[in-house]
Amino acid sequence: MIGPQATGTIPGIVICATSHEGLQVVVNGKPARLAIVDESGNVIAVGDEVAREAEAVALNNFRSTMMGKGYLRSLSKPISSS
Repeated sequence: MIGPQATGTIPGIVICATSHEGLQVVVNGKPARLAIVDESGNVIAVGDEVAREAEAVALNNFRSTMMGKGYLRSLSKPISSS
């Protein structure tokens, strides 16, 4: 769909994106971090690298769509564990 997507569906959580700061998360007014959690609840990766990777994948997908490449999926490379 072209136009704004619905946001604000998770109570107390705000996800913000700016061109010069990347993705940021606030929970109940306090800074938070994005994380990758597997099916068992294990935290695989957390922090700025997860936010940067999520933003890069979303931007690559958007750019591919705008270039008319017709890709339905954009993937990242594996995030190394710290």
